[in-house]
Amino acid sequence: MMQLPLGPLMIDIAGTALTELDCQRLRHPLVGGIILFSRNYESPSQLAALNAEIHALRQPPLLIAVDHEGGRVQRFREGFTRLPAMATLGRLWDQNPDAAQQAAHQVGYVLAAELRARGVDYSFTPVLDLDYGPSRVIGDRAFHRQPAVVAALAAALGDGLRQAGMGSCGKHFPGHGYVIPDSHVELPVDDRELDAMQEDIMPYRRLALDGVMAAHVIYECVDCNTAVFSNKWIGYLRNDIKFDGAVFTDDLSMAGAGVVGDMLNRVDTAYRAGCDMLLVCNSPDAVGVVLENWRPNVDPASGKRIEALIPTDAALDWASLQSDPAYLAALQTITQLAA
Repeated sequence: MMQLPLGPLMIDIAGTALTELDCQRLRHPLVGGIILFSRNYESPSQLAALNAEIHALRQPPLLIAVDHEGGRVQRFREGFTRLPAMATLGRLWDQNPDAAQQAAHQVGYVLAAELRARGVDYSFTPVLDLDYGPSRVIGDRAFHRQPAVVAALAAALGDGLRQAGMGSCGKHFPGHGYVIPDSHVELPVDDRELDAMQEDIMPYRRLALDGVMAAHVIYECVDCNTAVFSNKWIGYLRNDIKFDGAVFTDDLSMAGAGVVGDMLNRVDTAYRAGCDMLLVCNSPDAVGVVLENWRPNVDPASGKRIEALIPTDAALDWASLQSDPAYLAALQTITQLAA
């Protein structure tokens, strides 16, 4: 097995099994993780086999991640519990805050336990954006409009993740809920003053997060670059909020990332800004260009922050999970939420 420190790139693959090119790229020193999508999923057993093969490629193992929030953002569905959108927990909070926090914990536990049983290390969740209403991309992915409610529910969900041995990732820093455009296809600009953004930032101050994903949004009060490319915003996260975990970019293939040019400039600018792991998704040609031409000064501390997200305790396998009392109780709660 190859002995390599984790690099700053997180890339993807096209299919449900590794090709020779996939293995070559995943062993590259600049790569430290892989993100999976629905196209990589066929069945629970296939997913487990794929992840075992990925983990066996090198040591420390690559971080295997996925966007698996619940609601409309859940990459693996058949064979996995259908998780509610986070707004469902927010509506429950308005009726019964204690029940909502308990449900959030149980959703987090099921989310993480099922993923880990099939070999996935990390999910990019929870969404900490506030539900201002008109956003084209956030919507019911947000817990609530009120930051204190978002923080409370995200904390409970994070406790559930940790119970199953998975870290948390708050997104999209410093807040994507206010702007209307979808940064997948447009470049949103938030024109508020920094004081007016403190509601959005508050959950990041309150929560003990393991990771944070920065947004492809320009916040004119601080920088003319998006948060992903802004050393001012990453510095604010490190120095003002005192966050010491791993910082991820959102997908650098998104339209909102085009503000700094081609993919080589995108990865370089984001890394220089202070992001630890750079996501290059759905763009295999761009991955090839980056691996061939990018020559960064790799920060060992950055790799250690990513390595810290790899679970160290053994996960319950699928058979054991089916008799786990905490899991069975959580499934009952999730069924009630869907009713």
